[in-house]
Amino acid sequence: MKFPAWLAKFLRWLRVKLYLSLKYLRQNPAHNKVRLASTEEHQKLRSILVEESKFDLPFLILAIGSCVIATLGLLSNSTAVIIGAMVVAPLMLPIRALAFAAIDGDILLFRQSLISIIGGTIVAVVLAFALGYISDISIFGSEIFARSKPNLLDLGIAIAAGGISAYAIIEPKVSPTVAGTAIAVALMPPVCVIGLGLSQGNWLLSIGATLLYLTNLLGITLSCMVTFLLQGYTPIAQARKALVLAGILTSLLLIPLGISFVDLVRQSRLESSLRQALLNRTVTFQRVQLIGLTANWLANPPEVRLFVRTKEEITPRQVELVEEFVARAMGQPFTLIFEVSQVQEVRRNGKKVN
Repeated sequence: MKFPAWLAKFLRWLRVKLYLSLKYLRQNPAHNKVRLASTEEHQKLRSILVEESKFDLPFLILAIGSCVIATLGLLSNSTAVIIGAMVVAPLMLPIRALAFAAIDGDILLFRQSLISIIGGTIVAVVLAFALGYISDISIFGSEIFARSKPNLLDLGIAIAAGGISAYAIIEPKVSPTVAGTAIAVALMPPVCVIGLGLSQGNWLLSIGATLLYLTNLLGITLSCMVTFLLQGYTPIAQARKALVLAGILTSLLLIPLGISFVDLVRQSRLESSLRQALLNRTVTFQRVQLIGLTANWLANPPEVRLFVRTKEEITPRQVELVEEFVARAMGQPFTLIFEVSQVQEVRRNGKKVN
C-alpha cells in the first residue's frame, strides 16, 4: 500500500530524530545525567508497584467486574455504563510496574507484572466472549465499532495518559485516582470488544480492537518508562536498551495507525460530501428532513443509516434510486438504510393533515 506523502515524510523525520538523539547521548555522556532518586525513594516506589501488580484475588475481582460492566455497556451501547467500567478497571496497575521493571532491570517485578497483564487480558476476553455468545446480539452499536479502528490520535491519548499515571504515583500532590480513571478508558473496553467480535465470528472487529489494545499498551508503557527515567529512578545508561526496544515496538504501530488516520480523514470528508449530495442533488430529499446519518465503514459496501422525518412514504424503489445516485456521485457503492419518522399535523378544528 502506498502511503500519503505527509505520512512517509513524518516517518522519515521521526527515524532521523531518534537516530540523532541516541547518537548525541552516546557522544555526550555528561548530558545523560539527571537527578537520581534516593535509595529510599526507589525502594518505596518499587514496593508500591510490587503490591499493585500482583495477580491476586482483588485484582481478579476488579478485572471480572469491570469486564462485565464494560461488556454489558458495549452491548447496550451505553456510554455512561462504559465509563463506570473504566473507573474500576485494574489493568493500568501492572502496566506501570512493567514499565518500571523494564528500565530498572528488575526481572522478578517484570515477570509478575507481565503475568498480571496477560492473565487479566485473557480473563476479560474469555468473559466478554461468553457474554457475547450468550446474548447472541449480532448487530453492534457505535460504542463497539468506535474501538475497532484505532489511529494516531489513540496513540497520542495513550502516551499522554501513561505519563500522567506514572507521575501520579511519584508525586503525592497528584491524585492517582484521576490518572487511573483516565488510563482505564483505553484498556478494558477494547479487550471486551475483542471477545465480542470473536463471539460472533467478526474477525475484522477483533483485529481492530486488538490493534487498539496494543496501541494503548505500548503507548502507556513507553510514556511511563520515560516519566520514571526523567524523575531519576533509573540511570539513562541502564534504561537505554529498554527504551529503544519500546520505541521500536511503538513505532511499528505508526504504519497501521497512520493509515487508519488517513482513512478517518477521508471518511469524515466522504460523510460530509454524502450529506451534501443527498440534500442538494436528489429530488427525494427535497421532500424529507434529514435529521442525521451514521456510517458503518466495516461493512462491504459501507452501510449508511439515515434518520429522516417526512409526511410521505419512502418506497424501496426510491431507496434504490438514491443508492444508484450516491454510487455515481461518490465513486463507490453504499447500502442505504432509512429510519423514517412519520410527521402528522393536527389542528385545533380536529383536521389531520398528512
